[in-house]
Amino acid sequence: MTTQTTTDFMEIVKGRRSIRNYDTNVKISKEEMTQILEEATLAPSSVNMQPWRFLVIDSEEGKATLAPLAKFNQVQVETSSAVIAVFGDMNAVDSIETIYDMAVEKGLMPQEVRDRQVPAIKGFYRPEDVETLRDSILIDSGLVSMQLMLVARAHGYDTNPIGGYEKDQIAEAFGLEKERYLPVMLLSIGKAVDAGYPSVRLPIADIAEWK
Repeated sequence: MTTQTTTDFMEIVKGRRSIRNYDTNVKISKEEMTQILEEATLAPSSVNMQPWRFLVIDSEEGKATLAPLAKFNQVQVETSSAVIAVFGDMNAVDSIETIYDMAVEKGLMPQEVRDRQVPAIKGFYRPEDVETLRDSILIDSGLVSMQLMLVARAHGYDTNPIGGYEKDQIAEAFGLEKERYLPVMLLSIGKAVDAGYPSVRLPIADIAEWK
């Protein structure tokens, strides 16, 4: 089955719904999922550290492992093409040299800027300052998660962000280091079998001020 892609931004934003029930006949190939993730990771992050990490759970074995950890979201786990577990890497600063070296190589950053910023960033994100690093990672991972949902819509798929799961168990359940990988959310993704429920938003006058 071929999905219908769109570049209409307002349709993408206004048409997004949190979908719980998906067409089990629709599978997303590894190639397309890779493209979706690549486009999602164009999201901004503090000092371009890109601390997000993704676990794409789309096999029967993977979903069987996930199911008991997401007891209140069984329909999404069972019917979706995949569930993407979004993690934040507490060791993400270790990649900063690679990222900045790539920027220099592509002519996007002068070498002297790279040489000045890399040690400064490493000095700021100290391993012992867990709270600062955690806060930054959660913000950045939230940004990439929202972008992932919108990119999925552009590819003709639907999603549901899931926060109700066993966050204290999921990393170890899939063989990841529990202390390193910070669970952010699960995102089910697939082709909706219904339109989902529209929802209301508070008026901007109630939530914004101008000074």
